Order: sequence, then C-alpha cells, then structure tokens
Amino acid sequence: MVTVAELEHGQKGVIKEFSDNILPIKLLELGCLPGNMVELVQVAPLKDPIYINVNGSHIAIRRSLAKQIEIDIQEDPKAI
Repeated sequence: MVTVAELEHGQKGVIKEFSDNILPIKLLELGCLPGNMVELVQVAPLKDPIYINVNGSHIAIRRSLAKQIEIDIQEDPKAI
C-alpha cells in the first residue's frame, strides 16, 4: 500500500481509495477522489504539512491525513 505521504517531490499517483472513510468534505470538493491524479509539489521544512496538486488545485494537508489516501504511483515515461 502506497500513500500520498510516500510520494517524492514531483512524483505523481492516481488515487485508489481511502484507508479511513472520514476525509474532510473540503478535500472531496477540491477533487481528492478515487481516479484523480495527485502530485507532490512541496514539503514544508519540518515535513508537515505537504503540498499537493489535485485537478489544478494546490492543497496543503497534514502528513497524517496524506497517509490515509492510497495511490498507484505513475512511472515517468521519460525515466525509462
């Protein structure tokens, strides 16, 4: 199981599901839904919060919340 919290800078993944069904409604409204692409934009100096891009929206979320969002990592075709 890979989560948003495990992404590296610039890495992308597709949201699979949530390990806990209690996500803030605001995240769902901003497009943090299964099937959508998420990209790690930045990590704060003390590693919390992290900044992600979902559907063009930059969102800051706590690492504890990011650990609840399961993803499939998207391999970079340029790296092959």
